[in-house]
Amino acid sequence: MNMIECKNLCKSYASKKVLDGINLSINQGEFFGLVGMNGSGKSTMIKAMLDLVAIDGGEIEIFGETHRQVSSRKNLAYLPDRFSPPPHLKGKDFICYMLELQGVQCDETAINNMLEVLELDKIAMQSSVSNLSKGMTQKLGLAACLLSDKKLLMLDEPMSGLDPKARVLFKKELQNKKRQGASVFFSSHVLADVDELADRIAVLHNGKLMYVGSTEELKEKYKTDELEDAYMQCIDQVIPA
Repeated sequence: MNMIECKNLCKSYASKKVLDGINLSINQGEFFGLVGMNGSGKSTMIKAMLDLVAIDGGEIEIFGETHRQVSSRKNLAYLPDRFSPPPHLKGKDFICYMLELQGVQCDETAINNMLEVLELDKIAMQSSVSNLSKGMTQKLGLAACLLSDKKLLMLDEPMSGLDPKARVLFKKELQNKKRQGASVFFSSHVLADVDELADRIAVLHNGKLMYVGSTEELKEKYKTDELEDAYMQCIDQVIPA
């Protein structure tokens, strides 16, 4: 069974087609990267999958259920691209609150271990979320997702705002999750991260999927060793009417 299945997915804002007949399947245990320029519709696509925005046409299934059923999302955790936790909560309280919402026990040891893995200051976690920097706030959201122990993580620009060391630490923890059988669907405009993490990618441009496959196959297709160069050649293709 596919984790996610999109068939002829369409979404427009006014006269602009953001998603134009998208067909895509995400396999169990797969790390899948969605890439595209700013404004290309990556966030809209993720939100459509989660029924956070209404689609104009097509079908979406998550774990074999229509995406309109709340039950289809019980085995996934989501981090939006503009993550903004409630400012009145303390950092650690936010993590416990999110875990309780997901039906996961608030394990003090597991939380402290994750704070160490992502180098989140334990003292800072006892203060209001409003006092955290952008990078620390992003780490907080990532920690809550990783601790949820869900089968599928859907992460929209998960490394936005992270410093180089934090990026390395987070990617190592993602690899640990992969060894445990987790699946990840993530968007990113940082192609080096995608090349390192993704089993397959989709290139979204002008509402269309220009490519779906491995990064190695994309580079081979355009006879280059650089993913950035292959990506640029890919989006420069003429899109059939």
